Amino acid sequence: MLTTANRLAVASVALTLLAVSSSGALAQKKYDTGATDTEIKIGNIMPYSGPASAYGIIGKTEAAYFKKINDAGGINGRKINFISYDDAYSPPKTVEQARKLVESDEVPFIFNSLGTPPNSAIHKYMNSKKVPQLFVATGATKWNDPKEFPWTMGWQPNYQSETQIYAKYILKNKPDAKIAVLYQNDDYGKDYLKGLKDGLGAKAASMIVAEESFETSEPTVDNHIVKLKATTADVFINISTPKFAAQAIKKIAEIGWKPMHFLNNVSASVGSVIKPAGYENAQDIISAAYLKDVSDKQWDNDPGMKEFYAFMAKDFPEGDKLDGGTVTGYGVAQTLVQVLKQCGDNLTRENVMKQAASLKDFRTEVLLPGIKINTGPTDFAPISSLQLMKFKGQQWELFGEVINADVGG
Repeated sequence: MLTTANRLAVASVALTLLAVSSSGALAQKKYDTGATDTEIKIGNIMPYSGPASAYGIIGKTEAAYFKKINDAGGINGRKINFISYDDAYSPPKTVEQARKLVESDEVPFIFNSLGTPPNSAIHKYMNSKKVPQLFVATGATKWNDPKEFPWTMGWQPNYQSETQIYAKYILKNKPDAKIAVLYQNDDYGKDYLKGLKDGLGAKAASMIVAEESFETSEPTVDNHIVKLKATTADVFINISTPKFAAQAIKKIAEIGWKPMHFLNNVSASVGSVIKPAGYENAQDIISAAYLKDVSDKQWDNDPGMKEFYAFMAKDFPEGDKLDGGTVTGYGVAQTLVQVLKQCGDNLTRENVMKQAASLKDFRTEVLLPGIKINTGPTDFAPISSLQLMKFKGQQWELFGEVINADVGG
């Protein structure tokens, strides 16, 4: 028989154990708004309409990938509620949609919103609200600035790094080049242009013979291409989004201009740029890549790409696998899933950023061999490597070594 004292002691131990287990459970599960035991909301903003609508495929791919994850049970038992809005690549609309996501939908973070001008418009808002602006779909250098903007992180290699690589190639292979530049008149275009000038260094002033900017509201860049040809430049730097990049490639061929042509990576998609512009018009164009290209036959038996092909066939059959946006959407969605797995049951905004800044040698298998994702508290540039490629026949052919070209914000 238990004495009263013993019963009290047992009860006390039981209460202590209950308190410890309860506090342990509370310590294990921490949520900010938008996350529960069964769901995690993900906010997203894409240009499903407007001048950059070719990029809308990225958001559609992500939606299909997250559905695949949900069908398999979700992440740590939680289903993804992917809320994606159209901003038509219009910064005022981006602000409106971001406020809706944060203040009405109460998402814990906004993921992979697209475009430099749109993301610039919500940059300070997201940081003042302390809401992660995670893996933005733009390579602007300023996203790698954890000291001033600790709630914003990029994903892809930054624009300045890319054009610095082109500059080094030009200096080595065509040191007497006369360079003509077409660039979009916004933060995205100017960031690429800065990288080119920095890469050329003291020679920039003499080598760049013409700079033509264009607005996304213009229907065509044809007149700009005609003006640039008249400068007799023998190198052309094409800094434009898919619609305008395809127009430029076509027009150059139409007027018989034959410069050494560099095309920024964001418009290197075979499906949305090269094919519409005409394969015959794109021969020998140079660009840079960090993702595997579906049109490149060397990846046909690659295990990682086989998984991608299987995803496209089963989960996103309406998507164009030749469109670089599908590979991008797949790769960045996989990266986010890794971050959320690392979060475990601590789905606070602070921990989401902490885990995003704790990626070590992570690979989505659509990355080129030798390229890994690494981040840290002072490094918000997940991917910092690129490899040059040249268009031949109906596909890109990689050449040279993988080049690390990190530029800080």
